[in-house]
Amino acid sequence: MKRGLLVGREALRLVVAVVAFLSVLFFVSEAHAKVVRYSVLVGNNRGEGSDAELKHAEAETGRLYEVLKDVGGFIPANSVVLRGESPDTLRATLISMNDRIRTTTAPGDEAMLFVYYSGHADAGALHMNGKRFDVAELESLVRGSSSTFRLLVLDACRSGAITRTKGGRTVAPFSISLDDHLAGQGMVFLSSAAANEDAQESDELGGSFFTHALISGLVGAADSNGDGLVVLEEAYRYAYETTLRATTSTMAGAQHPSFRFDLRGQGNVVLTDLARHSNERATLVFPPGRAYLVLASARDGNVVAEVNANDAGRRLYLKPGRYFVRGRTAKYLLEGEIRTASGQEVDVKDEMLTRVEYARLVRKGGSDKGIAHGPSAGFRVRSPLDNESSPGFGAYAGYALHFREVTLEPRLAFARSSFENARIEASVQELSLALRASRSWDTSIVTFDLGVSAGGGWLHQSFTTRGLAPDRDTFAGIATVFGGLTRALGSGFEISAGVEGAMVVFRLEDAEGAESLRASPAIIGNFGLAKLF
Repeated sequence: MKRGLLVGREALRLVVAVVAFLSVLFFVSEAHAKVVRYSVLVGNNRGEGSDAELKHAEAETGRLYEVLKDVGGFIPANSVVLRGESPDTLRATLISMNDRIRTTTAPGDEAMLFVYYSGHADAGALHMNGKRFDVAELESLVRGSSSTFRLLVLDACRSGAITRTKGGRTVAPFSISLDDHLAGQGMVFLSSAAANEDAQESDELGGSFFTHALISGLVGAADSNGDGLVVLEEAYRYAYETTLRATTSTMAGAQHPSFRFDLRGQGNVVLTDLARHSNERATLVFPPGRAYLVLASARDGNVVAEVNANDAGRRLYLKPGRYFVRGRTAKYLLEGEIRTASGQEVDVKDEMLTRVEYARLVRKGGSDKGIAHGPSAGFRVRSPLDNESSPGFGAYAGYALHFREVTLEPRLAFARSSFENARIEASVQELSLALRASRSWDTSIVTFDLGVSAGGGWLHQSFTTRGLAPDRDTFAGIATVFGGLTRALGSGFEISAGVEGAMVVFRLEDAEGAESLRASPAIIGNFGLAKLF
């Protein structure tokens, strides 16, 4: 398995302390030396043996490359992306990159090496295309670089073992002043999960929780002080908090990113310079207090970045183009298309988006609860059965459970009708209980429902006649197919109208007293109101 989240406040304090440690890190030396940036980004969907094949590890490596290239100062000539390669290829690439850094870095300049791996791993090795690559060897190759600063990021199962086996420990982040100084140039390890945890990936996000959070942070969500720079401390703190928050509700459980550092020197390690590239990118500015997800092109596009409800950074610097924005609240979504151009800044306002509520929210996969529910009630009219001569008028009440794929609703209904001929008059009362199952299709105006139901009922007849005619009771089996339209009114209220084709099976006594089983067809119309939570 792969990918993960973040857990508790104590974990958050340590991350901040590390961050403040790490943020006092690099590339703002007093001499303002030129910094040359190098990267080796590795993605492997295929692990070894029984490892389940991942879906997104190789693709998200490409997403990270684009961000580092566009706003991080990592030029293509100094960047290598490996997808689905073997340990031998990775080993040769790192050796070659170290040689390039050593022989090409000019006197007085500084070099930064960013090594990233997304894929399967265990406590001792990366799993790459059916083979193993020892984590100790990987660390040695990265540490052996002549770069001024080296950053190794592992987004893999149990990747936190590199922290534990080298003397670090998996703890929460802590607070530390950004003015604190550390001695040294050096090396930082970031891992997406603790030593005993599986990193997790999400089909909805199209990648791992950790890398998704890291990328969102690098394009602006982690810029907590709004200076247009994302430094290492900000990026790690954001990835930690976001991963932990997202994975606490997954089946695999909370995922805790971890870190280890070995530093000598001082300064802030700038990972992305967003302000410098603002004329080449488009900027989306989001209002506070609400989470937003940004997808490429359309509602079913790949997730590009995200801003959480409590994030201090509310600006995302993205490539110009067309995006689908989805704002999330506890009760509804705000979603819609936004087009952007180079150098354009767009304030994302509620009136630019369409409000999508409750059950629609669940059907779109936008609700963390996975279910919307609530009561419904209304009026109904039914065409006459074989023991009636007039339509049945009445009411219904139910409680609907809206899941992503299906809606289930137990419904209780009552109807009253009559029977009359030349010799006798009768009042007929029906009480029924059925379970309804339906699928829904949402449009911008109404929702279309189509489904079936099955249940039973009690039919009671009382007679008015000059002769002797005792009351008569019979039980019925009821099956229907139905369709309907629903329109949201706001604040969780909905109105609906529908029609059902029913078959009611019951015993009917004729004038001579003989009973026979009847299957009586009926048409039922409904009009009602619902409230969803």
